[in-house]
Amino acid sequence: MNIEASIIVASDGSSNPVLIPLLCLFLVMGLVQVLRPQLLWKLNRNFQRGWVKDPDATEPTGKGYAMQRATGAVFLAFVIWMLVQQI
Repeated sequence: MNIEASIIVASDGSSNPVLIPLLCLFLVMGLVQVLRPQLLWKLNRNFQRGWVKDPDATEPTGKGYAMQRATGAVFLAFVIWMLVQQI
């Protein structure tokens, strides 16, 4: 396959059918991170039980949750942009 044919195949506009449900899953994860980051911490707390003495002491402060929300907003914007590009 030559380079010109691969460029045509890559730019034909078709997308992988698995990509849209995967992006929707990422969208839900981003919404949870923006709206309720405490849920993610509660889920992660259970994974820390084996090697952390006090998992409750690892809970982020208010500024930590604000940073998680800001990161989630950037992630959410990127996922929405990718989803719009695929639809």
